[in-house]
Amino acid sequence: MPDIQILSPRQTFEDNMRPAHLLLRVYRLLDSNDTIASDGDMVTSLRSVVQATAGEELLLIYNELFLGLVRERAQMHIATFKQKSLCHLLRQSVVASCTALDTYLPALLRTNLPIRIRILGRTFLRPGDESIKQQFKDLSFDLDEVLRLLDDPNAAEYLSTRILSQTNFSYLSSKRGIHVTAALLGVSAPWEALATHLGRDKKELSDTLEQTTSRRNDIIHRADRKQTDPGGDAQDITYAWAKHAVDTIENICLALDELVKTQVEELSKAVE
Repeated sequence: MPDIQILSPRQTFEDNMRPAHLLLRVYRLLDSNDTIASDGDMVTSLRSVVQATAGEELLLIYNELFLGLVRERAQMHIATFKQKSLCHLLRQSVVASCTALDTYLPALLRTNLPIRIRILGRTFLRPGDESIKQQFKDLSFDLDEVLRLLDDPNAAEYLSTRILSQTNFSYLSSKRGIHVTAALLGVSAPWEALATHLGRDKKELSDTLEQTTSRRNDIIHRADRKQTDPGGDAQDITYAWAKHAVDTIENICLALDELVKTQVEELSKAVE
């Protein structure tokens, strides 16, 4: 029987990011700047190519990347291909990228936190980190759990599981959540480390993440209306903004993965 290959947190993240990138690419293919032809010489020529009758409605979408002909039987109105409708693809790309982040951070902790706890014991946690204190302020252990930790050979896994169970009650995909994840896994000054690793400004990097996750909440809960104006119009969104948001989430996670990998390798070498 062949061995079952377990996906790494990074591979799982990259798999979950594919829909976000696909949605961006589909938007680029279909965006014709609202220039959609239903008649004219090109439509007439293509009508004969696809053997469409004179009465069949055809929609021609074209730009520098794509040439597409939509036939009447597709039952798609011209408004479907206008930018106002296509912008929903951009919104869903933001949602998909945040979902990938939601699944990646717990997976990264699940894989690496037991290793760190097993090697370092109680010193795995740096004292004085206010973000970690705030994140786990409600985490407590009863007497049975404390006694179990004293002689359980799998205490590191148990403690890691308890920590992870606490994160299930709050999203990690936030500025503080990424700080907590990185700090638990030994990355000092997480946002400074991420910014340096990516050659980005720390404030710009963290602000972009916060704006993206906030926008995800607007899209999911209020059809992209602002929290301060839930009855107003949907917010405008552009391809450039959505791509920057998606790319920033991907870059943060890839950088975090590399920083954590370095920490785990250095820790493992230190105990050899």
